[in-house]
Amino acid sequence: MEINKLGIVGAGQMGAGIAQVAASAGIDVWINDISDELIAKGISKITKSLEKLVSKKKITKDDAEGIASRLHKAPGLGDLAEADFVVEAATEREDLKLMLFDKLSKITDDNTILASNTSSISITRIGSATQRPDKVIGMHFMNPVPVMKLVEIIRGLTTSEATTQTTVALAERLGKTCAYSKDLPGFIVNRILMPMINEAIYALYEGIGKPEDIDTGMKLGANQPMGPLALADLIGLDTCLAIMEVLHRGLGDSKYRPCPLLRQYVDSGRLGRKTGRGFHNYGE
Repeated sequence: MEINKLGIVGAGQMGAGIAQVAASAGIDVWINDISDELIAKGISKITKSLEKLVSKKKITKDDAEGIASRLHKAPGLGDLAEADFVVEAATEREDLKLMLFDKLSKITDDNTILASNTSSISITRIGSATQRPDKVIGMHFMNPVPVMKLVEIIRGLTTSEATTQTTVALAERLGKTCAYSKDLPGFIVNRILMPMINEAIYALYEGIGKPEDIDTGMKLGANQPMGPLALADLIGLDTCLAIMEVLHRGLGDSKYRPCPLLRQYVDSGRLGRKTGRGFHNYGE
């Protein structure tokens, strides 16, 4: 099935990134969020990203204008009714995702594929909230979407082969490489990545090193492009906590217990780059 109209639920960092790469691939994109203000903010973020690409001569001004023309506002979920494919990129909360997929399955056509950008929540459980679990699949993009090449493809228990093939074809059209994961907590990337980040937070919590020392150690000692604490700030500490809670609850192993310091930072509102303060300070 060829995708000509893509719906995206969530105009934040991930949703805006997915919208940008889809529009860049020639697909018309309808962007939904809980307010017109958030949708406009997401589109503005894309516009600024395109302007940077033009200034770096990676695309032309005409290219940028063409991409922008394929971005459309969808103030209500009903505006996604005619989408061929919908990607949910809302906050990493299971109750929210189940509610959205229930509504989307009733609003959209029976043939519309519903994909979740969840980084940890069971696709089988999300699919069970819909009227067509065979059309539900995990499509986990990496952050930042326009730069990162990977998309994790996660099939739920009843996800059909046709749904999988269509999703893989879409990912490849967006210039991505697919990795396939079983529907288990955290999938592949976050099953490995998040415990590493959590352990780095424990190292800070226990006073083993300061944030800059921990990040420098892992960058220069393990050849990582970004230190684990800086990466946590980029992802969002609330998202990191949510994923660790899914791992801990779903796998029942104490090694996945979220560090108390991570909880404390989230409780204090220090969520990373998006709030200007996390393990590092991003204020002026």
